[in-house]
Amino acid sequence: MSRSKLVVKGEKYDSSDRVRADRTDLLYSHIPEGETLVSIKDLNVTYRTDEKTTVAVDDFSFDIKKGELVSIVGPSGCGKSTILRCISGLLQPTSGEILIGGNKCTTAGSDRGMVFQDFALFPWRSVRKNVEFGLEIAGVPKEERQERSDRYLKAMGLSEFADSRIHELSGGMKQRVGIARAMIMHPAVILMDEPFGALDAQTRNILQESLVNVLKTSSRTIVFVTHSVDEALFLSDRVLVLSKRPATIHTVIDVPGERPRDRASPEFTKLRREILSYLESQNTL
Repeated sequence: MSRSKLVVKGEKYDSSDRVRADRTDLLYSHIPEGETLVSIKDLNVTYRTDEKTTVAVDDFSFDIKKGELVSIVGPSGCGKSTILRCISGLLQPTSGEILIGGNKCTTAGSDRGMVFQDFALFPWRSVRKNVEFGLEIAGVPKEERQERSDRYLKAMGLSEFADSRIHELSGGMKQRVGIARAMIMHPAVILMDEPFGALDAQTRNILQESLVNVLKTSSRTIVFVTHSVDEALFLSDRVLVLSKRPATIHTVIDVPGERPRDRASPEFTKLRREILSYLESQNTL
């Protein structure tokens, strides 16, 4: 299936044969919120060496709706990040396919943004210049870059650090920069691979709340890999619980209640206990 053509008018963007790389979410504006945006069909990933064959993901099928945040939890080494890398196009599956808006993903593309656990920032650039990097590559005019970076720096609580260098920031602030850099590009799907995993508990909770605040004002489709059941329940519309390797779907949980959620509520505690009990049975703790 060929990708739909979309023309976005503006400086440097008058051509009828290109889409602004910084607004690929508009490629899928015809898909209503709540309808399927990402479709994973019969995914299999097998790693082969001279010594052995390892099946990481087997017969995995799942649909992700436009505008929802789906978290993936499961035993360590079960294939969570492998699935995320396949969606990003950084890893080609052994078999099966991944579709975004009906278009098959065969390589990485600007319609998917990635937030890594290790920040992956440019130490020689300021906070603002890191956030604006993708916009520069896409050829977005300077005035528009500044307006958009102002907005996302404010959303992530970084306005007063816009001119700071990366080495001057704490780990939590560095991750805020990484999130702002991904979101400013308006990708159709944002992929987060344990983005808060290296942070202390207090900073992690603060960043979770910051992400919730962003989602209140900006509808995004996010696939979020985490080892924290508490984090998954606090952030997500749905939680996908995987089995041990090879990864298959154990259960899908529709998380009740609007964000932000009360972590101490009986309903939240009950769901957390059920998921942790299953993970313990999979020899993960």
